[in-house]
Amino acid sequence: MKVILKQDVKGKGKKGELINVSDGYARNFLFPHGLAMEANASALNDLKNREQAAAYHIEQEKQQAETTASILEGKTLKIQARGGQNGRLFGSVTTKEIAEELKKQYHVSIDKRKISMEDIKAFGSYTAELKLGHKISAKITVMVEE
Repeated sequence: MKVILKQDVKGKGKKGELINVSDGYARNFLFPHGLAMEANASALNDLKNREQAAAYHIEQEKQQAETTASILEGKTLKIQARGGQNGRLFGSVTTKEIAEELKKQYHVSIDKRKISMEDIKAFGSYTAELKLGHKISAKITVMVEE
């Protein structure tokens, strides 16, 4: 019997998958526990529509990431920081500060956890990589000045 899983079932499949199981297993375990529904025409149509909608959303996210990458690739981000003797900073420049400056200067919102860079503890120029999802990334130059 073909069934569509409503929840993950260990050893059988993940939520939303169409699987083939024995009739007794479906009637005596999956259906009473609300883990699956019978794969009739309307259920299959709903499954197909959900898969198409998910693919559409993934494609939209990918296009958004590519647009953001094209905007930011190779740009220089200037950050003002206070420092002491010998070009050392009081503290360091964090990914949170870089995310805020990206929002101010380029009107692009990026989560601070998506920014990877070395520790910035002195004035100068540094490279940061922005991971935008779907294996798309952009490199920017972070210029720390007094």
